[in-house]
Amino acid sequence: MNWRSRVFRLLRINYCRPLTGLLVCTLEGGIGKPSFPVESSYNSPYSDRITVLSGLPTAKTVKADSPDSIFEQALEWYHQGTVVGFEQAIPLLKNAYQLYQEQGQVQQSALSGLLLGIVYKNLGQLEPSLEYVQQALAFYEQSTDPVGMADSLNQMGLIYQIQADMDAALNAYSLALQHYQQVEDRGGEAYTFNNIGVVYDLLGQYQQALDYYNRALPLWRDVEDGYGEAATLNNIGIIYDHLGDYDPSLHAYEQALLTYRTLEDRLGMARTLNNIGLYYDAVKLPQQALTYYERALPLWEQVGDRPGQASTLNNMGYVWADRGQWEKSLGYYEQALPLWEQVGDRKGKASTLNNLGYVYANQGKPEKALEHYQQALSLRQEIGDRPKEALSLYRIAQVQQEQGELEEALETLKPAIAIIEDMRINVASQELRTSFFASKQDYYEFYIDLLMQLHQKSPQHGYDAQALQVSEQSRARSLLDILAEAQGDVSAGVNPTLLEQKKSLQKQLSLQEERRIQILSRSHTEREAQVIEEKIKTLLDQYRAVQALIRVSSPRYAALTQPEPLTLEEIQTQVLDEDTLLLEYFLGKERSTLWLVSSTEIKSYELPGRETIEQSARKFRDALTIPTQRIRRNVMETTAIQLTEQILGPVAEELGNKRLAIASHGALQYMPFAALAVPGLQEYKPLIANHELVNLPSASTVAILRRETQGRKPAPKTLAVLADPVFGQNDGRVSTRGTSKAQPLPPDLERSARESGVLFDRLPYTHQEAESILALVPAPERLEGFGFSASRTLATSDELSQYQIIHFATHGLMNSTNPALSGLVFSLVNADGEPLNGFLRLHEIFNLNLPSELVVLSACETGLGQNIQGEGLIGLTRGFMYAGAPRLVVSLWSVDDQATAKLMIDFYQTLLAEGKSASQALREAQLKMWETSQWWQPYYWAAFTLQGEWNH
Repeated sequence: MNWRSRVFRLLRINYCRPLTGLLVCTLEGGIGKPSFPVESSYNSPYSDRITVLSGLPTAKTVKADSPDSIFEQALEWYHQGTVVGFEQAIPLLKNAYQLYQEQGQVQQSALSGLLLGIVYKNLGQLEPSLEYVQQALAFYEQSTDPVGMADSLNQMGLIYQIQADMDAALNAYSLALQHYQQVEDRGGEAYTFNNIGVVYDLLGQYQQALDYYNRALPLWRDVEDGYGEAATLNNIGIIYDHLGDYDPSLHAYEQALLTYRTLEDRLGMARTLNNIGLYYDAVKLPQQALTYYERALPLWEQVGDRPGQASTLNNMGYVWADRGQWEKSLGYYEQALPLWEQVGDRKGKASTLNNLGYVYANQGKPEKALEHYQQALSLRQEIGDRPKEALSLYRIAQVQQEQGELEEALETLKPAIAIIEDMRINVASQELRTSFFASKQDYYEFYIDLLMQLHQKSPQHGYDAQALQVSEQSRARSLLDILAEAQGDVSAGVNPTLLEQKKSLQKQLSLQEERRIQILSRSHTEREAQVIEEKIKTLLDQYRAVQALIRVSSPRYAALTQPEPLTLEEIQTQVLDEDTLLLEYFLGKERSTLWLVSSTEIKSYELPGRETIEQSARKFRDALTIPTQRIRRNVMETTAIQLTEQILGPVAEELGNKRLAIASHGALQYMPFAALAVPGLQEYKPLIANHELVNLPSASTVAILRRETQGRKPAPKTLAVLADPVFGQNDGRVSTRGTSKAQPLPPDLERSARESGVLFDRLPYTHQEAESILALVPAPERLEGFGFSASRTLATSDELSQYQIIHFATHGLMNSTNPALSGLVFSLVNADGEPLNGFLRLHEIFNLNLPSELVVLSACETGLGQNIQGEGLIGLTRGFMYAGAPRLVVSLWSVDDQATAKLMIDFYQTLLAEGKSASQALREAQLKMWETSQWWQPYYWAAFTLQGEWNH
């Protein structure tokens, strides 16, 4: 191995995520879920592993004043891995670089220039870094050295990445890859695949990142490079953390740890042990988390890595705080704080200060809490860390509320909410998404609670109306976050050029915001700060201009992505009529709120907290759906009356016989209001006996639907039905000539099914149900898709846009654990048993073209996770509404096929033959079943709900 290649083995130890910053994340106490770690740019490419340098020329073989001798001295300084070492290396490298050029030594000129670029990069001085790397590339091109060119391009990619120019980074990596492949340098290929994976990881495109990491892994193993293999395994673990798929995450970390231990790499071990600690913290196993943190701590100390040590101490403090062990938590935070100060890391310091404030607040020391929160807030404002600035403001407002300073708390909280709304543009940033967006509902919940407390204090000031608007705002925000997590673009209804501009600007803004935080967190020049601020301002101006164009040219898309929730007055004039009451719920930890809104007034009521309502809701749903309970009429009626008293009791005298438009929240979104009791009666009578019922994602949604469908011509034909798909090779309809080997489900479908507790059994009665419905419509006016024809291809075709009513009789998944995995399942195999893509995911539903009057999902089912959220149902409902349907009929659980067939036939007869509205037709069909001895149980009829527009 020659000198250059030996030195470049050193340079290629840049395996980790090439972005400057901390090795690991620091957890913020008490809000949302923790964000997961990222590995940083040059995390010790100069540790004790650099034994490869032993073959370099020594002092005995080179002249003292020769460029080789000077270069060797520079390497010794570089080897120290400190800021001082890098700064001392620069003049030596510049001297060697000049001498090599004067002597015409092209290869050594290239190598010393490249190392200069890397040293400047490690110091955060990116302009000279890029300049020297580009010069090195020119020297390697001059000598026609493909490996040198590739190594230079890889370093350019790292620099572009740090500058948040991801397109340029990907281009540089792509060129590097071509050169490595030209000479079959498999180690170089692995290095580059890893770096490309990092780019996609930073862009939030996790499947692409995983694909590239998995391409790097076997190459590292082929060249027996344990360091590269372990670093890529760590990156794979981080990807699975981002996706919330924790088992493969732990497996990757454990493999990385084993490799680092074999290599006796203490830094790698420390990093991985910390990552495993974060894993155990995320899955709520705090004692295991602490065990791994405790194993990481001495390793950080041994390698002298104070940021890593401070991060782990901070994480340990978080675990103890989460368990309410305030004194223990305090001890760890107080150890972390001076370490951040020693290394001048203002971001880490702000995180620990905020956590200290949280501990003091919970210890009943508001003055000390405010002092630490204010210090954290100042640092975060200085470094431009806006998401964490919102968190500090939120914490300060909480203390103010607890001290009875409600008006002051409101004024403190308002800018935090403004930051949340403004940060929509940064959805590409994983750090912001995991540490910030995941906890957004806490902000809205606190905002509503604060406004309602102020309403109690000053009822005449309209705080309850403001709180209602915040409730609407939170629902729109929640839907956007589901779509962000769905990892797919909603492209229907928007100019594709504008959409591409918007996406590009979002990515650039996210990355430049992160870059600003990194720059301002450390020592920096005024020029550096000025340049990054100017970049962000320019990008923001461009982004807002694109948003304005979208609002003008694509109003439907703008209503989804730039929502403007209605005020009370707008709800009363644009949504409600004199026959309709809005019941809007918001479930809070301490207390919940119900707003009763008519076309002329608003009233608000305090309800029990979320846990109490959820407990009653679970009992009620179990009494309806569990076979051993649903046959016991007294159990069903008792649980119905109990839940009714909690959520409708306060408004019993206000309801009359009016239509109820219900905007539920949380667990209530999966509750069949039709089977609740009429409030105020001594004996059970279903609510639907007195009221027509409609469910809404939000009140604002109705106004949007009316704007979008106003003046729209009806589709030319009447009814399309897709029913009874083929889900597996064991279905009798599959040809025996086909393969007998069972095929696994696609990963996203398998995961959603597992989380929802769904088995893809055939739905035999759906065929009979569909044929009975189709018989109500003349043949030219209908479309049928049975068996293999009930396919994803047909469901996504433009053919369905020709029908006013679209009926899907197939498994629908409303995933309450991961709403982004909600969707519909069509035929999964063809006639020969070969696998098909039959899963229509949430973001794909948004992109359908269905300008229909009604969509019916007659076989949906929901597995209620431990943490009940309504976003699975809301996402699916809003997806079809965005696709063009103003109303849907959706089932909340999978009902007996025969009962579904009966209800659907009665529903369609009333709808089509008598011309009644969908909400009226559904109510009549449900009452008819309730009054029949065979079908009286609400299990058979109450699952079906009308979502959306009620006007005919």
